[in-house]
This record gives sequence, structure tokens and C-alpha cells, in this order.
Amino acid sequence: MPSEIKFGTDGWRAIIADQFTFENVRVAAQGLAGEMLESGSAKAGAMIAWDTRFASERFAMATAEVLAGNGIRCLLATRPAPTPAASYSVIDHGAGGGVMITASHNPGSYNGFKVKSDQGGSAPPEMVARIEAEIERIESGGIPVRSITLDEAEKSGLLKRFDPTGPYLEQLARVVEVEPIRQARLKIVVDSMYGSGGGLFPRLLSGGNLELIEIHGEPNPAFPGFAQPEPIEANLGALQAAVREAGADAGLAFDGDADRLGLVDENGRYISTLEGFSLLAHHLLERRNERGAVVSTITMSSMVDRLGSAYGVDTPRTAVGFKFVGPRMLDSDAVIGGEESGGYAFRGHVPERDGLLSGLVFLEAMVSSGKSPSELLGDLFSVTGPHSFRRIDVEFPEEERTGLQHLIETAEPASLGGMGVERSDRLDGVKYFLSDGGWGIVRMSGTEPLMRMYAEAPDAEGVDHILRDLSATLGLRQRA
Repeated sequence: MPSEIKFGTDGWRAIIADQFTFENVRVAAQGLAGEMLESGSAKAGAMIAWDTRFASERFAMATAEVLAGNGIRCLLATRPAPTPAASYSVIDHGAGGGVMITASHNPGSYNGFKVKSDQGGSAPPEMVARIEAEIERIESGGIPVRSITLDEAEKSGLLKRFDPTGPYLEQLARVVEVEPIRQARLKIVVDSMYGSGGGLFPRLLSGGNLELIEIHGEPNPAFPGFAQPEPIEANLGALQAAVREAGADAGLAFDGDADRLGLVDENGRYISTLEGFSLLAHHLLERRNERGAVVSTITMSSMVDRLGSAYGVDTPRTAVGFKFVGPRMLDSDAVIGGEESGGYAFRGHVPERDGLLSGLVFLEAMVSSGKSPSELLGDLFSVTGPHSFRRIDVEFPEEERTGLQHLIETAEPASLGGMGVERSDRLDGVKYFLSDGGWGIVRMSGTEPLMRMYAEAPDAEGVDHILRDLSATLGLRQRA
């Protein structure tokens, strides 16, 4: 039987009580234990954290029971925490690795098992391959799952409990000077989407002139009102309305585990993730006068390349996933790294997405410039020119995966949206570069049964035409 535990773009995710069971979580934990023991990282122990999803704490406890059962010292979180807080905790405690129980932005029926390296970032591909090899040996009966109770682990000194949020917030305040933000006379609406970032922004920025209005700050594993807790335009209607009703200066949204950021300007207009990343990179290069590479995935805006040319910095691209972005950031001493999904990382912090830190950098840009979000975008477009972007997610039955994958691997349209295709890149799915500087991408999601289509062009009409032609190329006109 093929394994039910399949690691995708970032960790293993599955539907709770279907494939995401306590038995499978223990198998995944044993796979990690084997990898840590073999690599020697077990000597430094492991960090285990969890989010606000259904049974996350219990899945985290089961993970700790297995790691401790293999003689690995564990730090187990006492409260739900953002994934970036878990990532920082690995560094803060000098752990050899870590586990975050979360399904990030997936629907509430999902949970997941994210593995962290000893550098705090997503487990790199070679580490994931070793874990998967261990899991195969466990499932074939070659290796048993070893486990002890948490009481036994604590009595033997193999388990300690900790609150990851305090040290994490202190770290954010070291990366971004929060006092000017705290004292700014701004009104900001924060949508925490019922996730593990709830309450943390007010905790960090209270006590000054800044007025913070938090919505959906209480934990709720059903994420009511959201198809999934992902800070994309389709899910931000409540935030947009709150910004308009309150006359706020901006709106910020964090996904279920607070490693992604969504933005709304002072008029309640959604700022796309490509605009958001480019705006943050522009702030670091222009106002902070930082220099270093700007690392991003193939689905990120071509505005990044124009910023690179304007400021004389490299703009390397990777496949989708922070398991690729993070290591590239470290190798190039990058100023910022990011992917289209709204996950951004910064130099001086862990090489991993951080929604709260991204929000702080955005507010820093507003405060230091004295400009509104729409004015910041105007500054960006004065360097890069205007860009428009949209993504379509297409669900498909699993039996169609092979055929769709073959289409992605072989399709070679001569034009898209009336623009000639100049070249293609199959680093991750396929990306078509167009003669007007726009592009279109088709790739399979690494975490859900979805095919994603992306397009960027100088205007929204051009984007719609590219997506229409991509759909037709793959026989998906009716479904897209």
C-alpha cells in the first residue's frame, strides 16, 4: 500500500480523521526521530508547537511522546503559536529541529505536520527525503514506533514545556523598531482569521497612539465565514468593510498560522500579494537603504526584477516553497525572500515566512514615509511601472492528475492573451514569458488537489486574456 503520509510544498497535510490520524502522526514523528538520530541533530533536542486547529494540541502531544520515546529531548508549547514563532523557537533554544502542527491556510478540515530544520526554516528537500525513507521503513514493519507518556518524559528530563510567544515578540521588536509604530497616530484593522496570530499584534503594539482594531481574533478551528483561512482577496471582504467603516489607514490579515500577510489600503482596496512583496522590497532598498539579494519564487512579480535593476541587486528565483526560498536566502545573504502566497521573510530573522513581521515592515514603511498604502504603491510603480495579477485555483479529481500533469509538461502555446510566447521555464510547472513583459504559469499545488494558474500583465484586461487562453490550452475553459 502506498503511504498516506506525503510531504508536499511545506510539510504533510491531510484531512483530520481521514489520513491525518494519531496513528499516522506518530509514524511521521518516528520518521523525524529516525532522521534526527541518524543526522546527529537529535543531540540538540526538538521543539514542538501547535496552532488553533481542531486537536492540534493533542497531535503535538502525540509527537512529543514519540520523540521522547526515542530519547530525544523535547520542548512542547503550552499555547497555540504562529508558525514563525515555532521557527524562531528552534533558533532561540538551539534545537536540532522542530515540528509545527498546522495546516496553515488549508480549510478547517485539514491539519498538518510541518518539519523545521536546525536553522528554523522549512525542512530542505534532502531532509524531507530522509524522513520519507524512514517512514517507508516504519510502514514496511522494519522499524517500530517508540513512545512513552508525557509524564514519563517529564520525570526523565526528556520533556519541558514553554510559551513560545514572548521571546518571539521580543525578537520582532529587535528586527523592526516598534516604538515609532506604537506612537504613530494611525488606525489599523487586523484580521487574525481565528488563527494562532490572534491577540499578538495588539500585545506587541499597545500602549501608544496607534489604534488597533482586531477582528476574528478569537480561536475557532472551523474558521467560520472563510472557505479557508488564507489572506487572499476572496476572503477579505470583512476586513475591507471594517477598514471603510472605521475610516482606517490600512488593513492587515494573517492566515491560520500567521506566516502569511494580506493587505488592504486606506480605501478598502485589496493589495495583491505581488504588490505587497514588491512594496516591502522597495521599502527596504529605498528607505532603509539595505543591499542584498531579493529572492522569490517563479510565481512572484516581474516588478522584483525591475527593482533589482534599479538598485543593483540580484533577484534569484526558486521553485515554489520556502524549503527552496529559505536556503537561497541564507546562501545569498538576501534582504528579503518571498512567494506569491503572501509569505515573506527578512534578513536578521529566521529564513521562513512571517506574517506578523511582514505586517510590521509594512507599518514601518507607512510611518517612516508618512504615506498611505496607495501612495506607497505609487512610489513603487514609479520605479517598476504598473502591474496587474490574478490566480485561479482549479479543483480536479485525483484520477485526472496524471493527465493534467502531462498537459503541463508538454503544452507549448504560441501565444497567450494575444502576446507571443518568447520562452518557457519548467522549474516548477511551466511559466510562459510573453512579449509584452507579462507571463502565465500553470502548476500543481503541493498541498491540495488543485491546479493553480497565475498571470501578470500591465493591466487587468491582459491578465484575464492570459488566464482565458491558459484555460483553453489545458481544456479547462468551463471549469476555470
